[in-house]
Amino acid sequence: MNDIHTSTLDCGATLAVEPIDGVRSAAISLLLASGNAYDPSNAIGRAALWSEILLRGAGAHDARAQADLFDRLGASRSSDAGRVMFRIGASMLGERLADAIKPMAEMVLEPRFDAEAVENARELSYQAIESLRDDPQHRAVLSARERHFAVPYNRSGYGLTDHIRAMSRDDLRDGWMRSASPRGAVIGVAGAVDHERVRAQLNDALGSWLADGERIVPGDAPPRGYAHEDDDSNQAQIIIVHDAPYDGHDDRVLERLLTSVLSGGMSSRLFTEVREKRGLCYSVSASYTAEKAFGSVSAYVGTTPERAQESLDVLHAELVRIGTAEGAVTAEEFERARTGLKSRLVFAGESTSARAAAIAGDIARIGRARSLGEFADELDRVTLDRLNEYAQRRELGRLTVQTLGPAALRPPAGVAEA
Repeated sequence: MNDIHTSTLDCGATLAVEPIDGVRSAAISLLLASGNAYDPSNAIGRAALWSEILLRGAGAHDARAQADLFDRLGASRSSDAGRVMFRIGASMLGERLADAIKPMAEMVLEPRFDAEAVENARELSYQAIESLRDDPQHRAVLSARERHFAVPYNRSGYGLTDHIRAMSRDDLRDGWMRSASPRGAVIGVAGAVDHERVRAQLNDALGSWLADGERIVPGDAPPRGYAHEDDDSNQAQIIIVHDAPYDGHDDRVLERLLTSVLSGGMSSRLFTEVREKRGLCYSVSASYTAEKAFGSVSAYVGTTPERAQESLDVLHAELVRIGTAEGAVTAEEFERARTGLKSRLVFAGESTSARAAAIAGDIARIGRARSLGEFADELDRVTLDRLNEYAQRRELGRLTVQTLGPAALRPPAGVAEA
């Protein structure tokens, strides 16, 4: 397995480098503590606008010149705002990384915020918000998120139209220069790279990086419970969200395995019980997300209004049954889930972009970078008895149930209406 080298840059940002044998590409992922949760309460959507504006000029390069520069380097670049962290990334041939570092640094230190770029970003944000009208599944997911997590971790990432309209160019530029701080920043680099060389290049490019950063202001406890959104359509969207281990918790690997048993392919429990045996839905799934301080599992069913109530009942029953003696994970399910997760590790190791993002995310969430070998060893140490013991002692917390369709449903027992 590849070694991961971690160091602190002169500016204070953390650097993690994973050289990967046998590849020619390289990728860089820069995480800043400037994601959606850091948006001021009167400027929700600020990070979403930044994710577009940073790709439209920095330093001496306007939008066209910046695009041409990265094209000449054969580099693919991106930026996006996550729940907590803001990411700037690029991938290219390893031999071009040194040339790409300076324009990447300019995106952080000298974004232009040209008037045209700001207005283009604003228009794209309006369009993204409007597009949700045609995506009922995503609307249901966002509604469930809004009620399950505390402010500001419950934000959609799209922003609010009125707030986006009210933010001036100066507001956006000044906010970025204040928020984009080396404090809490993490840079992950993976592929055909050398740690010491990359470290020297980044120190040279980011030597002038100074900013105080901003703080997240936590809000009230979320309401959770059951809520329905009317939608005059021939579909029904159902979401159930429950609590799960945070990243870095010893039970995290067990939750990943349980979720894979529930939703790891066409032999998974949810697919078998909800779709194959009963023919209740056209889509069913569950996914586990782990953040620094909390985690969650979100289960989804897309069905018809006529079958929505039974779909909700069966989905909830399966989420509960896996934690009972009668619904214990079988040896066959256990091996299938573990094999599936190991296969994903292999595929992840073949992508330098995935590895750069993973090691940067690890440091941001748990304070250290984890190798693929560590993940594989974790999976190997899990036994069937240990997994079932965890399933029976874990607590789901207060559930959030969200439905979207032509009629409200009867929530599961113990789930109050919000």
